[in-house]
Order: sequence, then structure tokens, then C-alpha cells
Amino acid sequence: MESSNSVECFEPFISPNPKTSYNPVQISPTIHKSAFVSPLTAVIGDVTLRKNVFVAPLVSIRADEGTPFYVGSNTNLQDGVILHGIVNKFVRVDGKKYSIFIGKEVSVAHGALIHGPCFIGHKVFVGFKTIVYDAIVGNGVFIANNAVVTNGVRIADNRFVPPGAYIDTQQKADALPPVPAGNREFAEAVQRVNQEFPPAYHILCGDSRCSCGIAYNKSEKRDSE
Repeated sequence: MESSNSVECFEPFISPNPKTSYNPVQISPTIHKSAFVSPLTAVIGDVTLRKNVFVAPLVSIRADEGTPFYVGSNTNLQDGVILHGIVNKFVRVDGKKYSIFIGKEVSVAHGALIHGPCFIGHKVFVGFKTIVYDAIVGNGVFIANNAVVTNGVRIADNRFVPPGAYIDTQQKADALPPVPAGNREFAEAVQRVNQEFPPAYHILCGDSRCSCGIAYNKSEKRDSE
């Protein structure tokens, strides 16, 4: 009887950024051993993925122009999410410059675009096909499906962006209501589900991870030596 961790899994594309006139130094991603980067995914450049981050298939995390990117622990980036940034545009967190900074326990739902310069706080939900670009998003914010948050706005903690909303002025951002209880519960449920994925997928596709981020089974490595 074959064990569950014998499943064949394609490797993600994990690479340093290419050398360019605006990014002449190549930097490879830093991926915590407990994070899981799915097959058919690209992680390029100065990207930090912290503990228990889940990166679903077909995600593109491309720090080849704007850089660096930071993704906090227990955050999930769902299928088709794109992270990219504009060169030499930054947000500052604890005195350090980032193109994109995403906090802890954030859910970025299917097909969303996070484009730097951008800050997203802790426990934020970013809905399906939403765009967040050139914005500061506070802790506990819920951004519903197909919304756009842009133009340098700052969204206060625990605010609700309705479905399809276009938040491009500070006046609109300041008028946003608190997150309804039902949406808060939904965001918490999404977090609970996705926090189980990294260890479960490690068992399925490989119980260990090398420094480049590729998963492998320890028994397979011993067999090849």
C-alpha cells in the first residue's frame, strides 16, 4: 500500500529576480519551511513568506520591478492571485521600505490583484477579483468581491468595502462602515480552513523543504544520496 506522500507534484518556479538597470542585485525568495508554495506558482525576487503561509496554484508573486515583498504568517494567497509592484514606489513599515507588505492572517481570495506600493494589515480579507493598488489598508478590513481600492487612500481598521465599490478618494474611505458580523465570521472561517492547508499539502507533496523552497520527502533524498 502506497503512502499518501507518494503523490507526484510539479515544482513551483522559485527564482531570484533578473538583473536590470533598476534592480542590479539578484535576491532569492526567503520561504519559511512551514509555508507551502503550490505547483504551477511563481515566486521571484526579494520575497519573504513567513510561517504557515499558503500559496495556491497559479499565483504569481513577482518582485522583479517593485521590491521587496513581505507576506506575514498564516496568510493565504488563493488561486490566481497576482502580486506585483512599481519600481521605486514604497510603503514604510517599522522604518523599512516595502513594495508590498501583507500582515498576518490575511486572506487574499481567488483572482485578486495586489499591486505595490501597498500595505495590508493583519486579519484582512481581500475578496474575489478585487484590486488593491497604491493604498494603506488597516487591520481587520473586509474588502468584498470586485472592489477597487487605490489612489493613495488609507482605510481605517475594521472597515467594510462593499462589493464592486471604487474607493479612490480619502472621503470615500473615511465614509466606509464597520465590518458586519456576518462578513467577519466569513473571514474567520476562511482563515481556519486555509491555515490547515500548508501542513496537509506538505504531507501530500513533500514533508520537507530545501532552502530554495522546493518540497521533498526526506526518504526520497536519502535514497538519492
